[in-house]
Amino acid sequence: MARDTHDREVELYRSLLETPAHFREGFSATTVVGIFFCGLVMMPGAIYLGLMTGGNLGPAAAWVTVILFMEIARRALKPLASQQLVVLLHAANVMMAAHILFPGGPMGQLVYRAYLVLSDAARDAGMALSFPEWFVPPPGSDALAERTLWHRDWLVPILIIAFMMVIGLIKRYTLGYFFFRLTSDIERLPFPLAPIAAQGAMALAEAEGEAPTADDPDPRGKQTRGKTSRWRIFSLGAIFGLGFGLLQIGIPGVSSLFLAKPFFLIPQPFVDTTVLTQGILPATPTGLTFDLGIVFLGFVLPFWVVIGSFLAIATTILINPILYHAGVLTRWQPGMDTVNTTFANHIDFWMSLTIGTALGIAVVCFYATLRDVVVRVREARRQRAAGAAPRNLFQDHPAGRGDYPLWIALVLYIGAASAVVALCWFLLPKTFSIFFFLIFFTFAYTPLISYVNARLLGISGQNVEIPFVKETAFILSGARGIDIWLAPVPVENYGYMAQAFRVNELTGVRFPSLLKTELVAIPILLVLSLVYWSFIWHSDPIPSDLFPAAQVNWELQAKNQVLLYSSTFVGPGETGGSNVADSEFMQAIHPWVIGSGFVGCIALYAGLSLLGLPIMLIYGVIRGLGQLPHFMILEVVGALLGRFYFQKRFGQVNFLRLAPALLAGYYTGVGLISMMTMALMLIKSAISSAPF
Repeated sequence: MARDTHDREVELYRSLLETPAHFREGFSATTVVGIFFCGLVMMPGAIYLGLMTGGNLGPAAAWVTVILFMEIARRALKPLASQQLVVLLHAANVMMAAHILFPGGPMGQLVYRAYLVLSDAARDAGMALSFPEWFVPPPGSDALAERTLWHRDWLVPILIIAFMMVIGLIKRYTLGYFFFRLTSDIERLPFPLAPIAAQGAMALAEAEGEAPTADDPDPRGKQTRGKTSRWRIFSLGAIFGLGFGLLQIGIPGVSSLFLAKPFFLIPQPFVDTTVLTQGILPATPTGLTFDLGIVFLGFVLPFWVVIGSFLAIATTILINPILYHAGVLTRWQPGMDTVNTTFANHIDFWMSLTIGTALGIAVVCFYATLRDVVVRVREARRQRAAGAAPRNLFQDHPAGRGDYPLWIALVLYIGAASAVVALCWFLLPKTFSIFFFLIFFTFAYTPLISYVNARLLGISGQNVEIPFVKETAFILSGARGIDIWLAPVPVENYGYMAQAFRVNELTGVRFPSLLKTELVAIPILLVLSLVYWSFIWHSDPIPSDLFPAAQVNWELQAKNQVLLYSSTFVGPGETGGSNVADSEFMQAIHPWVIGSGFVGCIALYAGLSLLGLPIMLIYGVIRGLGQLPHFMILEVVGALLGRFYFQKRFGQVNFLRLAPALLAGYYTGVGLISMMTMALMLIKSAISSAPF
């Protein structure tokens, strides 16, 4: 019974969008033009937005690029196919992807490194002269004094960044592809969030009146009516996004042009009630966020995943006061807000519990995968015994998708990973412990965490990380100095690529189209990022009063990093490092809590299986453990509305097919408001700095 319940839930979400019977090439000259458009027009705005406000222009810029090119093509009487729009969206995302601290390509981290080596935190800790030259030029370098990246002292750091981007590309399309084949083709997991991006681009293409294909031979039939409905729902979501985005983002952005402080009509990011409720719920963060997008997300996520998360958060709210009175949560003090309360509880209890449950979910994933593989092997044996032709599980994939043999993927990953190990071995002290952890992270941890996340994305649309794995390993390695923290040690997670491949499979895009796009985009991204960051940094110091977000975020990040580096730092003339046991993050490791989380996770999985309850419930519980309740209330509201009202009114399958288009349209509308607000801020900045 449990198996049937799990299969019904999985197949329901997997069948929301059928895999096309034919796949088309999506890479074209339009893709190349879109890459240059994002790099030349969108990237400078993204850099300024991130430095001044901390905002992320990436998703909005990507969708605006797609909409703009779609309209240009329509007026030129050459409408773009859905596959071309999907690849164009992928190209825009590659160009606009960035770290929250330094948006606008990979070279922003070089400017941050220059700030770090000269920061008060590094100077006060005595580390200013301890940074290796392959990471950042020394404090006395002309490259830092003149604030320029066009200097020979930056050559080695730039080459390392470029090398790691190429290696990252290889790993994404090898290890990520391998786990896509495993989770989607073999395990047939639903990937519930994959239809969001897929239907967003498909809805735009359908508005173009795309000609019928082999998959849609009847332009007046049921499929066409379904496509038209998706476009209407996408447009409705965009209207909601425009309206709510105007209140959430537009009003604060416009008011900041005229007032000393922006006016927030809707409190951001949430209303914090922790201090108000500390009398009845001590050591418990409470609050409420106001975001219509969270309600729409509740429509899309599997119902039992949301309910599991709600149960976990409700348990967290109830158990925190008990742990406080039992003397477990010792760091919390009355008057702490949400952030400080969460951080204190994280150290005292929830970090260790998260580690235990993450280990438990990894074991559950491996068990479930092994069980599924055994079932399929037995099925293949029965078919052979009945006279059926043998079937290779790893070769069972749609024709024309652009697949390649999995052994090639594994060989290429091993080669790329070995190159990173060799680079780190060259940069770091030659010790056995460091070499052991390099091998462990490259060939054990990265594949493990990538598979766990690929499976979680396939089931619940969520990610899981084991916190402080790298930090703990570095300390246990006995390394001294700060080089170990700065080297490109391969602690990575490519599970998200499984969902990315699934999204493009649903849109009928051949996989080589994505690879061609990134091969063109990455060199352009490297060059333009170097040009823009060097120009902006040379024009004004970063951070400075001109970039208030960078002033706050970079200073806090520098202090946190220096604190972390101090655990292995050895000053001039010293022979030993600091006491590892006294490190704050080591004090947060509680073996009994880790063990309890691990055993509890396994027991919960076994109990759900025995009772015949949906297995998705356990993934929701893992997702919600230790998380803030602020965002969960609206998500539960969305899940309940979708399950008990909209599904009954419009039909279960029909509503679940249309809900992703609503969510995609909503974020497109919010993105358009963000772009317009940023344009006004850039105009004001240009006028304010004009000499006349």
